[in-house]
Amino acid sequence: MSEALCPLCGRPLGTRNVDRHHLIPKTYKGREQFDIHKICHQKIHSTFTEHELFKSFHTWEALRQHEDIGAFIAWVAKKDPAYFSRNVRSNSKKTRRA
Repeated sequence: MSEALCPLCGRPLGTRNVDRHHLIPKTYKGREQFDIHKICHQKIHSTFTEHELFKSFHTWEALRQHEDIGAFIAWVAKKDPAYFSRNVRSNSKKTRRA
């Protein structure tokens, strides 16, 4: 049996520091959840508002194509799958409206 991979970064999930992500936010009636590394999950939510996730970034492909997420994936690819560190909220997100 093959090991599950993170749908954002593609690294093996393992059993530590794993979260569940709704591609369509719960605030917009999203129900389907996906296992994802905690650090990847936090990066998504530190980069985008719930409205942005609902309108433009509700697929893994769209998320991976965003410049900030692409740079994050390149950086985190070198880390152990169990690695975790808190993400800092994007300065540009602070000034956008939900």
